[in-house]
Amino acid sequence: MKIFQAVPLNTSESELITRAQSADMDAFCLLAQQFERRIYSLALHFCHNQQDAEDLSQEVWLKTYQALHTFKGESSFYTWLRKITINCFLNHQRAHSFRWRGQTTAVQLLDMDAIEAGERQGSAADSEKALLNRIMAQKVMQALSELTSQQRLIFLLKHHEEMTYEEIAKAVGCSTGTAKKSVFRAVIKLREHLNIDVQASTTFRALREKIEIGV
Repeated sequence: MKIFQAVPLNTSESELITRAQSADMDAFCLLAQQFERRIYSLALHFCHNQQDAEDLSQEVWLKTYQALHTFKGESSFYTWLRKITINCFLNHQRAHSFRWRGQTTAVQLLDMDAIEAGERQGSAADSEKALLNRIMAQKVMQALSELTSQQRLIFLLKHHEEMTYEEIAKAVGCSTGTAKKSVFRAVIKLREHLNIDVQASTTFRALREKIEIGV
């Protein structure tokens, strides 16, 4: 049985990884703390349900711990962790139907916790703004629910994780053209549900042209 000294809070990420790979659970927990909110947020935006997000996050960390010995430092730890996360999402989407959390027309994820806090604690103006944001989120969630689970995942990776189309294609197992078309379809749905003239939109036309020429 290995005996480990307590891990200092200021231990570097690389040292935490090394110790965690040697079965130091305290080091792994400290490593996980650096990314747990980001992974949970990603899961929550994907399935739009707190319990599902918690279960999915736990599965990600279990898979991460089991595969930790395979991390060779060829990419950043988060890039490696995100790959495991995406694989967990893909496995779950085959067996479950997730509801989706909404996004704004600028494709920035709405912070539902902030919306709820504004409704509870803010001024009348803040509460009204929070209510409008909630209505917006519901409309967008309805729009994205009409997409396939893969299209929703691709959209999330593009606008939550800011991955390139090439990175998304490799992670999800599709072509870059499919990734672009998925985002394109999501934008169409968003604009339709938010009553934006998609045909007259300069952004829409530019995006369509890029897809048609395979940019």
